[in-house]
Amino acid sequence: MEFMLDTADLAAIEYWNDHLQLSGITTNPTILKKAAAVDVFDRLRAIRKIIGTAKCLHVQVVGESAEEMVKDAARILQEVDQSVYIKVPTTPEGLKAMKLLKRKGVHITATAIYSEFQMYQAMMAKVDYMAPYFNRMVNQNVDARQVIANVAKTGKRTGSKSKILAASFHNVQEVTDALDAGAQAVTVGVDVVASAFANPAISAAVAGFAQDWQDLHPGKHVYDL
Repeated sequence: MEFMLDTADLAAIEYWNDHLQLSGITTNPTILKKAAAVDVFDRLRAIRKIIGTAKCLHVQVVGESAEEMVKDAARILQEVDQSVYIKVPTTPEGLKAMKLLKRKGVHITATAIYSEFQMYQAMMAKVDYMAPYFNRMVNQNVDARQVIANVAKTGKRTGSKSKILAASFHNVQEVTDALDAGAQAVTVGVDVVASAFANPAISAAVAGFAQDWQDLHPGKHVYDL
């Protein structure tokens, strides 16, 4: 199981990288705009500095044609490092770009996925990750959980090495649904991650344990004994 953070906010990345078992960071132009990352490459290099080289960094191309996407990818790899996973939209031009980039040994994350068909095309292109947009699919009356389950089953049957990296979540339940359905990885926004720990019952349980300890040993911590 892999857990990634979908953000370009450096403070959030640093905090959650210290506290969670993060596998990497995913970004896209919308996320970079939200983080006010005017100098995109400086921001991406800063993210890499925080997470290190052992964790993956996903960056999206914006070219419309396959040739433009390949050029975008080359520039990203040059400016950041050769280990970046290049996010390519799963469109006809994107699929062409995936083929060209895989020939060069580039790590690929197929993105903008709303259907099972797109995932099978990306799988046949031998991408590293496929990113179905869970909540957006749900909003279009697509059974995102079933799509992931079907693709996971097919991937196992065919021996595909392409991993399902579920994305676009509205709440924590959708994250767990994606993992239960067979996604090997998820990328989650900071707001959804924070909400997972905001349950008042969690704080109440922690406070209760602390109070019970103080009743036993007033004014002392465990390490004081």
